[in-house]
Amino acid sequence: MRVLVSGGNRYIGLELVRELAAAGHAVTVVNSHEVPLPAGVRRIHADRRLPGAFEAALGPHRDDFDAFFDNTAFVPADVLPMIELFRGRLAHYVFTSSQAVYRRSYVLPIQEGFRRHAADDEDPRKAYGVGKVRCEDLLLAEAAASGFPATCLRVGHTMGPRSPAPTRDPIFFARLESGRPIPVPGDGYAVTQLIHINDVARAMLSLLGNAAVTGKAYNVSGGEQASILGVIQLIGRATGLTPRVVHVPQELARRQRPPLLHWGEALTGSAYLDIGALHRATGWWPTYGIEAGYADAWTWYQEEGRHWYSFDFSTEDALLASLAAG
Repeated sequence: MRVLVSGGNRYIGLELVRELAAAGHAVTVVNSHEVPLPAGVRRIHADRRLPGAFEAALGPHRDDFDAFFDNTAFVPADVLPMIELFRGRLAHYVFTSSQAVYRRSYVLPIQEGFRRHAADDEDPRKAYGVGKVRCEDLLLAEAAASGFPATCLRVGHTMGPRSPAPTRDPIFFARLESGRPIPVPGDGYAVTQLIHINDVARAMLSLLGNAAVTGKAYNVSGGEQASILGVIQLIGRATGLTPRVVHVPQELARRQRPPLLHWGEALTGSAYLDIGALHRATGWWPTYGIEAGYADAWTWYQEEGRHWYSFDFSTEDALLASLAAG
């Protein structure tokens, strides 16, 4: 198929481009940053942060694609021009949504029909998830009204090479290498779930050619769950380094900026996704467990990733010093 990918220069987007190219699809990337891409992949330069830039860049190519994986849309203003541009021209429009759309659930695992944040919620702490909710609502309403072939993938916590955020895998690797303690809110018993970026890319690829998935939303996450403490121990096993955990009282941890850990479950309680619906629809299932996923990320970090990141531990050091002083 002729496939367009927004982003495509790092992390999940680049992993997807590599998987698509390996599968023999004709791939075009639209993004603002040039990186080495697989042979034969075409690139269109456009910066989505500039109003009208994507529409102007993609307009001449609106009939060139069968599928569009939109990894860089966060608010309806990103999505609406794509609907107008590609209406009636695509077989698939896949929107990368997030686990962040869901409200806290007392029942686990979280299924696709569970409560999401209200689209009119203006709490700035929920802005990312609410933005994704608004995009989903727009796309699924358009799918119902006109048959626009949208599918929403609610991706859970990720791991793997080329993380765009140092607060994911890289900060754990940096702490372990330097012998720093790892601060954990409370007892660390809350359960979370992680998915390797290659498994996300394969989930995306599994949608192509399957008209039954349009007009629907699916959870995408890993096949394993573990407590926060368990994940940290698995990172230790993946790296061959021994974690040194320091437990931080929950009320104190809640006040820390930036958060001590990027997994919200550390402060709000266990959460993990039911991924059975996508498996039933496409046959996809994740291949990486948590330890194997971090081992892959660690290999990349050692070989080429260290220079990508810098870390400021000053706030964390002040907290640890205060805890030690009693």
